[in-house]
Amino acid sequence: MCLIGFSWKNHPHYKLILLANRDEFYERKTAAAHFWEEAPHILAGKDLEGGGTWLGINKQGLFTALTNYRDIENLKEDAPSRGILTLDFLQSEISPVDYASLLVPHKDKYNGFNILLGDLNTLCYLSNYDPEIKIIAPGLYGLSNHLLDSDWYKVKRLKEKMAAELSEYEPNADRLLDLIRDLEIPPDEQVQQTGLSLEKERMLSPLFIQSPHYGTHSTIVLLIDYEHNIQFTERVYSNDYRDAEQQTFTFQVNQEETI
Repeated sequence: MCLIGFSWKNHPHYKLILLANRDEFYERKTAAAHFWEEAPHILAGKDLEGGGTWLGINKQGLFTALTNYRDIENLKEDAPSRGILTLDFLQSEISPVDYASLLVPHKDKYNGFNILLGDLNTLCYLSNYDPEIKIIAPGLYGLSNHLLDSDWYKVKRLKEKMAAELSEYEPNADRLLDLIRDLEIPPDEQVQQTGLSLEKERMLSPLFIQSPHYGTHSTIVLLIDYEHNIQFTERVYSNDYRDAEQQTFTFQVNQEETI
């Protein structure tokens, strides 16, 4: 994932409203969201090269999402896949904070990451570029390839668009999916600076990225209401963006099986 906007305990009907774009090289092999054959309680897309996932939820109500922290000067060639961090959490039976605490001593062996870890009661954030585990208070947040709620153009724009949408309408997957398909490139003075050329930074600056070899591969809306009904909608784009496939999964968390 490269851009996430989420409302946590900040809406009268929904505990979580999460909207996320996954940006990736088109050639990287991935599978769309599904209940995994080897772990049928997990609903997530799958990175067929690294084996992990970028965003998922399980039937016990654990959910997680991951973005890379872009630091091109400090890449580790032998680092393990960051997508295993999310997968391991979905396969666990421990709380988000306990899992984050277990990660802290090992987080620097990975390339830069941000991870959201949640259950039906608690949501927390951890990065290997931030010394603390943060417990997320009720509110609206944005996350991209820098720290939580950074002042990047795309983060601020997504939060503003989500705030306007949710103030006027009930959460609707199709409307949210369309909302984040935003190709606007900011003025150069508002383009994020992460050590790439200005041309590449411009290409990466919109909410929705399109280029010949790299771009937004899929978008997910995850909704959890206060009765713990789950709605997970994914839209996957073709490499030329002429076609898109959309699917929705719904289920209710079994309260007797939650942590």
